[in-house]
Amino acid sequence: MKNITTLSLILVFAVGVFAQIKEKPKPIEKDKPVVTLKITTPLDLAKAALAAHGGDKFKNMKTLVVRGTADVSGSPSTTFPATFAMIYSGEKYRLEISNPFTPFKQIYDGQQTVSSVAGFSLPPINRLGLPLLPKIEEKDFTVSVLPDAKKKKLGFRITSPEGYYTDFFVDEKTGQVKSYEASYEFNGRTITTAVEIDKVREVEGVKVPERYAQRFETGNLTIYSDFKAKEILVNSNVADNVFTIEK
Repeated sequence: MKNITTLSLILVFAVGVFAQIKEKPKPIEKDKPVVTLKITTPLDLAKAALAAHGGDKFKNMKTLVVRGTADVSGSPSTTFPATFAMIYSGEKYRLEISNPFTPFKQIYDGQQTVSSVAGFSLPPINRLGLPLLPKIEEKDFTVSVLPDAKKKKLGFRITSPEGYYTDFFVDEKTGQVKSYEASYEFNGRTITTAVEIDKVREVEGVKVPERYAQRFETGNLTIYSDFKAKEILVNSNVADNVFTIEK
């Protein structure tokens, strides 16, 4: 059970950095402009969502650093604390997780991926969630309609060249992504995750989730996590040796 919980925690962090927390809808401030979405295609909606998160500033973001804390639980009586740090620079990334069970680190240097757990590697964490949004017009990334079961919601699907897909749901008043869902195969299991967005922080013109909640399921196990980003840095200097893989 300890190993399963540790694996689940790692996977939750891997896809949850761009997530947020569920609560009752907040009233719209009278002096806050309301976005009117004129949508004819899923790509139009994806472009509107990208614009709401910073547009070209989001798309051209060179680096992103997010550090924070989380409360993770498998049941009301099994909540435990953790901390995380994620660093992106172009296609490169570094993920570090500190928790009471097994500290974890994974690095992608642009060519290969290594992790601190022998024989274990996560799905590419830059192919799920909001990291897909700036790539909507890049080659081999496709934007399509939601599957029939989700068409009543305002949203779209983005699929990466590797076949990983995320379904995004958009707030019709702000144009921002308010939640997303992803499903993928990992080590012979179907993994599903659902993320809800509560609060974003604007940094250098880019709106990045600050507080978030996530449900993670493997079929026989469900994990819930409440995240809070303490530090968010956009376009800060990140040394290239951060992504160096030790031989």
